[in-house]
Amino acid sequence: MFKVKVRATLLALALPLLLNATHILKDDILKIEASQLINEMGEELFSTTGINGYVIATNEDFPVGFNLVEYSKKYEARMSKPYVLFIFAPQARITEQTETKGRVGLIPSSNTIRSLYDYDDVRDAAVDVVSTKDSNSNEDKHNIGVIQAFSELAEGIAASKGIELTKTIPNETRYMVWGLSVFVYIGSLLVLWMFVLRPLYMRIKNGKK
Repeated sequence: MFKVKVRATLLALALPLLLNATHILKDDILKIEASQLINEMGEELFSTTGINGYVIATNEDFPVGFNLVEYSKKYEARMSKPYVLFIFAPQARITEQTETKGRVGLIPSSNTIRSLYDYDDVRDAAVDVVSTKDSNSNEDKHNIGVIQAFSELAEGIAASKGIELTKTIPNETRYMVWGLSVFVYIGSLLVLWMFVLRPLYMRIKNGKK
């Protein structure tokens, strides 16, 4: 009986730590594999920098102008300072005039933490994946987008402290998108030359003869 009581006491003491061990505060989107990757990156980030990274991946249909900072306050009890919270809400409305949806939020616990990463880089890491036109499902794009963005966030914080992480994923998405954009641009120029400019040039050239 005594051993049972001891085990129960230890479990009661450890339970809050176990509950706070996860770096994902809300998940309506992520697959198990994605969640594991995020938690591994979050653990490495904390162990090397002392900074917590948290994720909220939600399918909540936020209205236009919804305050993500106020929204994040209901999760404060589950976060330990210093921290930065990454919010990914693909169903959130952006404007009333368009059907386009999707918002990304980054909420640091202080201005000091805010200075350790580049907001645009983190946002673009998610947006570039989601906005790419390919055969992947929206679910897959959302998972990849969250992973890439959180990886970019963790790498940015670590790099600012001169630390190189091993669990993060190199963000090659923006370079792929840039490469595809250049390819399409060059292709458009070739089509323009072949079907418009070259015939016009030949007519002018032959006319001069």
